[in-house]
Formats: sequence, C-alpha cells, structure tokens
Amino acid sequence: MTSGSGPEHTPDGRYVVVDGRRWRATDPDIPPEAAARLRSLLMAARRAVGAARREHDVQAERAARARVHTAKVALGERGEPWWEQNAAERKARWSRGLEALDG
Repeated sequence: MTSGSGPEHTPDGRYVVVDGRRWRATDPDIPPEAAARLRSLLMAARRAVGAARREHDVQAERAARARVHTAKVALGERGEPWWEQNAAERKARWSRGLEALDG
C-alpha cells in the first residue's frame, strides 16, 4: 500500500494489489454517494456474517453472505467485469444492487 492514497492499482486500473495478490477494483464510474452507500451495506453484511457465525445460525449466515455477494457485484468486484459493460449496464448493475440491499 502507498501511504494515504489507498491500495496499489494495476496500470490499467482494473485491479488493486494487496500483499502481492490482485483483487478486482471497484467500478470507478459509480457515483461517490452510491459507492459509499454500497460499501456501507457491504460492511454491514460482513458484520452480519460474523454475528451469524458466532451464533452458529446457518440460515442467517447464508442470507448475510448473499448480501455480501450482492454488494460486491453491485460494486463491480464480482460478476461480469465492469470494463466489459457499457455505461447503461454499469449504472443498471449498481442501481439494482442498491435496490436489493436497501429494500
């Protein structure tokens, strides 16, 4: 990591590099407010996974993991690569994710 500027990105901007491992980067075209909301929902879902695991609640864990996946797809970190989608497809992807997670 570089100090203060977040994780290192590959030259094409498609991946971040953490401890030598590449991870798909968040779609940079998601508006800042929507991206922040999706990150917040992702972190809430991750906390719910942990809580469900501590409680040994398999159903709650499954539901929380599904929310994590939905958030990561909406952010462009999973699913069809965001760089292969046009602007309308990208907007539809993150909009659907917000609707599903906020609903």
